[in-house]
Amino acid sequence: MEPVITRKVGPQDVAQLQQIGRQTFFETFAASNSEENMRTYLAEGFSAEKLLTELQNPNSVFYFAELNNAVIGYLKVNTGSAQTERQEGNALEIERIYVLQAYHGQKVAQALYDQAMQLATAAQADYVWLGVWEENPRAIRFYQKNGFIAFDQHVFKLGDDEQTDILMKKPLAERL
Repeated sequence: MEPVITRKVGPQDVAQLQQIGRQTFFETFAASNSEENMRTYLAEGFSAEKLLTELQNPNSVFYFAELNNAVIGYLKVNTGSAQTERQEGNALEIERIYVLQAYHGQKVAQALYDQAMQLATAAQADYVWLGVWEENPRAIRFYQKNGFIAFDQHVFKLGDDEQTDILMKKPLAERL
């Protein structure tokens, strides 16, 4: 397989971001959720207006994972006030790492994760944190393998369904 390239997403990429966001979210969660809740979340959570607002937020950044010039996954990280929940200290949140199902197991998520860790290092973050659905064991194992530990939980609303996300974090090395 050719190497996966990560590329920063800009406002001009909003249509591609909307497409990969909807497709990967659907592939990941449609089998475990009602059609109505999925339809509502895909329409609201990935509207062009919402994505454009997120892209213009200086505390959020998106990256595409590309293979042979095709977008096959994406990453979203947040710092400061853009975090979905305010954390103590200087934290960086990985809000999303999603990869097309056809590319699972091919180190695409790892490339996006590595990009997030580079951003955390550049931001001199004390730790990286994220929320992962308690019924997504594949993702939980991925983060555990990368050194994350559970520290709390919160509710994630998908349509009218309240779901539990496990909050996980990874402290970064002490700085000299």
